Amino acid sequence: MSDARRGLPAVNRLLKEAERAGLTAQAPRAAVLDAIRATLAQARTAPGPPQADLLEQVRSRLADRHRTSLVPVINATGVILHTNLGRAPLADAARRALAAAGGYVALEYELDEGRRGSRQDHTRDWLMRQTGAGGAFVATNAAAALLLTLNTLAEGAETIVSRGELVEIGGGFRIPEILAKSGSALVEVGTTNRAHWPDYANALTPRTRCVLKVHRSNFSISGFTSEVTIQELCAGMQPRDVPVVHDVGSGLMLDLAGYGLAGEPLVPASVATGSVVVFSGDKLLGGPQAGIIVGPPGILERIAGNQLARALRPDKSTLAALEATLALYRDPDVARAEVPVLRMLTAPADELAGRARALARALPGARVVPGESTVGGGSFPGARLPTSLVTIEAESCEALLERLRLHRPPVIARAHEARVAFDVRTIADDEFPALAEAVAAARA
Repeated sequence: MSDARRGLPAVNRLLKEAERAGLTAQAPRAAVLDAIRATLAQARTAPGPPQADLLEQVRSRLADRHRTSLVPVINATGVILHTNLGRAPLADAARRALAAAGGYVALEYELDEGRRGSRQDHTRDWLMRQTGAGGAFVATNAAAALLLTLNTLAEGAETIVSRGELVEIGGGFRIPEILAKSGSALVEVGTTNRAHWPDYANALTPRTRCVLKVHRSNFSISGFTSEVTIQELCAGMQPRDVPVVHDVGSGLMLDLAGYGLAGEPLVPASVATGSVVVFSGDKLLGGPQAGIIVGPPGILERIAGNQLARALRPDKSTLAALEATLALYRDPDVARAEVPVLRMLTAPADELAGRARALARALPGARVVPGESTVGGGSFPGARLPTSLVTIEAESCEALLERLRLHRPPVIARAHEARVAFDVRTIADDEFPALAEAVAAARA
């Protein structure tokens, strides 16, 4: 132990200094004491001599205690649906709806009739109109929606799934485990890379209550493959009175093939097959985290009446943001312009290049180079979107990226060809000044 550490002040002495500095007027005395003890404990065990300004460390600890952890960040990675950064940024209309939902709202109250209503009413009609479904239900997230659907249709019975669709999603959650929690027994058919209609037909038993088709949204299988389409499954199962559930994943409502993005199932097209469709609200739909179920009215009524439905229902904030997002889809052109995810996915190359040049002018020594963005969030796996990157030189990319990440607001960027890169596809124009300020501070 070095002599310098023996000279650390006692708790009471540092407390008196904190009182003179006004810290006890800004925070409870007990909180100041805790910060002092933690600062001294760290100073005693840290390698090397203790830092001189212990009072400033106490002040910093107190500030950290009062700082919320869910802070806004600037996403400069080019990953549009960045799961670690909250996936879809909300449209302005959805943000306004969120703010309005902060107080009392008519969540479960019929204003015209003066009686209790259903919280599902706020989004049901919008979902039915936008998808063509006969019924709709909103749960907390897509996994909850799938769990609720399978439990309603096949608890105590069997659900048929192709082996090639027994996927794992983020966080280690797997389709077989979700099925088990729903109370339904899994019946696997086909092989990893190939499944045919007879595989499904031969697996039917008196205990079959459901067929589940899962879109492989976060990976792709190529080569010697085959699968039974949702159209073929529904056509084959409808005469047998076996419902088909289609987990389409990302909730794509508009065809983006004209923008080089193909392979994701369209929700309205899936609904048209007669299947029960499950999808996310916070991915390609561009809304808040939610699990959405649409399909035949009789099945949706059963789902809404399930006792699990109350446990998995969304709150007023989710419904407010989702309703506002769905309203934008009344006009596809408005949705592409106003829903941030769609706007980023469809941004033209010349627009991105112009925005990159504007950002580069604010960053000394910056270059504009071609690059690629990704969709993320388990959507359009393998898709690469041409973009324009703004890059800056750094002695250590890792060190500069860390300093940017620790700035307020944090800037999350990436390395590209030994330079730090910012992808303008995922940076809003009004974030350019804050990003430039963060770069200047990180370089200082």
